[in-house]
Amino acid sequence: MPGRHGGAAEEWMPVGRGALRVLLGAAPGVGKTAAMLEEGQRLAGEGRDVVIAVVESHGRAATEAAAEGLEVVPRRQAQGRGAEGRGAKGRLADDRRVEGRGDERRVRGLRGLRGLGELDLEAVLARAPEVALVDELAHTNAPGLAHAKRWRDVEALRDAGIDVISTVNVQHIESLSDVVQRITGLPQHETVPDAVLRDADQIELVDLAPDALRERLTAGQVLPEARIDAALSNFFRLGTLTALRELALLWLADEVDSSLQRYRSEHGIGQNWEARERVVVALTGGPEGEALLRRGARIAARSAGGRLLAVHVSAPDGLRERYPEALARQRALAESLGGSFHQLVGDDVPGALVGFARSSNATQLVLGASRRSRFAALLSGPGVGATVIRESGDIDVHIVTHAEAGARRRLPGTRGALTVRRRVSGLVFALVAGPLLTWLLSAFRSDESITSEVLAYQLLVVVAALIGGLWPALVSAVLSGLTLDYFFVEPLYSVTIADPLHALALVLYVVIAVLVSLVVDRAARRSRAARRSAAESELLATVAGSVLRGQDALQALVTVTREAFGLTAVRLVRGGQVLYSDQGPGGADARPAPGGTDPVAPMPPAADPVAPMPAAADAGPPVRVPVTTPDGDAPARGADPGAADEGAVLELHGRELGASDRRLLAVIVAQLAAALEHQGLAETASGLAPLAAADRVRSALLAAVSHDLRRPLASATAAVTGLRGELPEADRDELLSTAEESLGALARLLTDLLDVSRLQAGVLGVSLAPVDLDDVVPAVLDEVGAGPEQVELELPPGLPAFEADPVLLERVLVNLLSNALRFSPAGERVVVSASAFAGSVELRVADRGPGIPADRREEVFVPFQRLGDLDNLTGLGLGLALSKGFAEGMGGTLEAEDTPGGGLTMVVSLPVARAADDDGADEAQEAHA
Repeated sequence: MPGRHGGAAEEWMPVGRGALRVLLGAAPGVGKTAAMLEEGQRLAGEGRDVVIAVVESHGRAATEAAAEGLEVVPRRQAQGRGAEGRGAKGRLADDRRVEGRGDERRVRGLRGLRGLGELDLEAVLARAPEVALVDELAHTNAPGLAHAKRWRDVEALRDAGIDVISTVNVQHIESLSDVVQRITGLPQHETVPDAVLRDADQIELVDLAPDALRERLTAGQVLPEARIDAALSNFFRLGTLTALRELALLWLADEVDSSLQRYRSEHGIGQNWEARERVVVALTGGPEGEALLRRGARIAARSAGGRLLAVHVSAPDGLRERYPEALARQRALAESLGGSFHQLVGDDVPGALVGFARSSNATQLVLGASRRSRFAALLSGPGVGATVIRESGDIDVHIVTHAEAGARRRLPGTRGALTVRRRVSGLVFALVAGPLLTWLLSAFRSDESITSEVLAYQLLVVVAALIGGLWPALVSAVLSGLTLDYFFVEPLYSVTIADPLHALALVLYVVIAVLVSLVVDRAARRSRAARRSAAESELLATVAGSVLRGQDALQALVTVTREAFGLTAVRLVRGGQVLYSDQGPGGADARPAPGGTDPVAPMPPAADPVAPMPAAADAGPPVRVPVTTPDGDAPARGADPGAADEGAVLELHGRELGASDRRLLAVIVAQLAAALEHQGLAETASGLAPLAAADRVRSALLAAVSHDLRRPLASATAAVTGLRGELPEADRDELLSTAEESLGALARLLTDLLDVSRLQAGVLGVSLAPVDLDDVVPAVLDEVGAGPEQVELELPPGLPAFEADPVLLERVLVNLLSNALRFSPAGERVVVSASAFAGSVELRVADRGPGIPADRREEVFVPFQRLGDLDNLTGLGLGLALSKGFAEGMGGTLEAEDTPGGGLTMVVSLPVARAADDDGADEAQEAHA
């Protein structure tokens, strides 16, 4: 129970965490809000303290009627520009109208249901009810609130001990948003994490048949009349609603199943509960696996909601993987049948299978008939199938016969872990070291006991096993046994054995030697498997690092492929052209196709055509591996994905790859596909970036032109129209003055637009000449019409002349001074100063206005941008953009700085003139005439 308020001075003390009940619906209009309010009325009738924290009525009379009598906590209202829309910026203010006595507060009418504000978290926490009704759990709050999402508000209420009842639609569940987008074609911007819903104490499905929901929509009970037709033909199509309804049912069924599994685990229930069919298919990688999977899929399909789970048990030492390629195919088949593949590790195969089946709450277990012979069964006891049947308990076990069972097909033997070179070395050691040891033992033999000789030969067998593995050790054991009998057992120099104990010793010696050889060989195989696993992990880490590095990712992957598998050459080919290749130290240097090495940049068309490899590298026909994603799709090609393309292919030149190598190669190929797709997307983005930039400029231009040309055009039109009538001379002059002023403003705007186009095209005409600041500033002040009471000049004497275009410089200073005067407070003067420093002259125009934040200063130099977007400002937002372009065109810079004490300072820096040129200014004037 939540804490209660005992008085104004008493602290509210929460007791425990509040419960969460979620009403889930397949679509808007199924009745979630009504069900929530109905539950609130029921709880209030039982004496619980229930308040409406936020309910979205959407103007529905039935919803407002269902809320009658429940207390409504007033919302926080957004005020300021754009407060009417979601996501609007502006400060939030309290808008509460309450009345009552003591701690009882009520809202007049249903204003809290019809408002456009947000949930007032502080007010609900201060009210401290037992139960809070919060509609639309996935809602995004307006800026300025404590949390960006409403579900976080709900978590805060629960942390305070308040029970919450909320609503959510299936399209707002985070894990289903991509599925819903494919169904509806609409992206989902508001989602709730699955963890929040899984943490709910109760999830209830509010269900309504699609036909009934469409009838409600047609009757105007869901949306306004103006939106009904569009909704019926889009989101509320019958097929869409049916798919969403199925999705909601399946998601809720999965949540119920997860709850059941948690309950069984928490209470230690091992007995199988057949809530729905779960069929586990045991795979060994043999050829019968596909038949077992299809049989299991048919069994699972017999009941609604059946699941197929394929499982393979591997040995801990990794030495029992005999069909890796077949297992890969069977895994793909299981996934295509709608099932899942699981790999377990363990020595006890039957125990692992039964344990997995019980943990998955499986109802059926499908195994293939044993392929072992009767003799093998007598030696090793009952097989996997018989053991599983004995231990399965209430799980049904299906033993499926197959052709391989009748043929008693032998499993292929495993290859030794040692190389051929080491086996040959071990065999040579056994053949050479045996006679040498015999000669030494014969030279120093002093009694008839053969104990020392047996131990010496035993050591020889162990060393042979360490060097060459099983077969050299067996050869050494047999040869050393014969040598002992011939040279050291009475009668000498004969294979006859006089003492039976010596015969027994020789037999035991050979047996021990064989066992030692087996143990050493197995240890060597495990050691090699461990080293290979470490090498594979290192390779995968290298591959992942190559992709994460971004630049040269494709080249790095090609190089890693050649080095990891010891190939002579690797080439990545697409569309008949070599994109990247690596021929190793003996061939050409690793390099990409000409034109650049950045894989995220568009691939140049002049890539190398596919040419035959050099004779040294082309020892055999290359292996061509298609580069596809794990789903089997070719990576996107960028701007023209539909263009005819043979697809990317990885050419491998050199040795043949084994099964384990091909598994690793599949991972590298998937990474290559991802890198190629990244390259294609980057190519598309780079191609669309100029179009997007042009579109933004065009939109900004249209918005600015429509706003700023309308006023002078309207004024000029009105003045010209007024001149048609009989007017006094004074009125006529006034109208002519208005028309002249408006047309002048239009001319200036058009001039600015033309200058911007020249700047963007790089054809701005600049005529540089030595300029004296004293010649420019008076003309600027006259143009602006500013006097000493508005502008303070701080121009030190003796400033050197600087290189500039006098006409362009005057326009720059006019723009800067006009802006400074516009934003300066009343009574504050704009300071124009200059100084010489490090070969340049700096002109400063400082005001005491509001200034510009440092992180937004670059925005003022963007064309068609006006920081703040105030309606009382005119102009296209080109002044500063033109000024910066003019300054840079003259070889200088224009930057914005803070004015000490508050305000903004615009700094124009121009290089000092190298030599005086008296005619430069006149030439500049003529160039702009």
